[in-house]
Amino acid sequence: MTTATTTLPNLTPGTWAIDPVHSTVGFSVRHLVVSKVRGTFNDFTGAITVAEDGTPSVTARIDVDSIDTKNADRDAHIKSADFFHVEEFPTATFTSTSVTPKGDDYVLTGDFTLRGVTKQVELSLEFNGVNAGMGQGPVAGFEATTVLDRKDFGISIDMPLEGGGAVVGDKITITLEIEALQQA
Repeated sequence: MTTATTTLPNLTPGTWAIDPVHSTVGFSVRHLVVSKVRGTFNDFTGAITVAEDGTPSVTARIDVDSIDTKNADRDAHIKSADFFHVEEFPTATFTSTSVTPKGDDYVLTGDFTLRGVTKQVELSLEFNGVNAGMGQGPVAGFEATTVLDRKDFGISIDMPLEGGGAVVGDKITITLEIEALQQA
């Protein structure tokens, strides 16, 4: 279902490419019930396309094999069939279906595919504005967050703890810090 999409102020028509050097795709997940493990995906691409009427749309691709939790053994396990199964599902993708206002911010809705499963997700989106940049052309900044249930995407490994709870939580918080460069 596609809902009405709004415009974002000062975001001019054209393609705005996500700059991976100045952007972060991060996540956190509960570990051993009492703490969180954080990580990033180091390889990703994407674009914000703004139509002539100002309507934005977003596409993104994440190389799931580029996960980095600062622990090689953990990263190898997350890449295995227990979690991401990167040999069969090397990428995750997002395609927006709408952007709607919510107070001073926005809700970015779209189809997210991970491990071969596509679900509609909503991200809380903050538009940080546009800057003239540093000689490469205008840049736009965004921050977005969402919480996903890993089991919705077929990641159903259960690693219970003796005293209750699990080694890895079900809820994954995704945090995007995006800088996009307007293309010529």
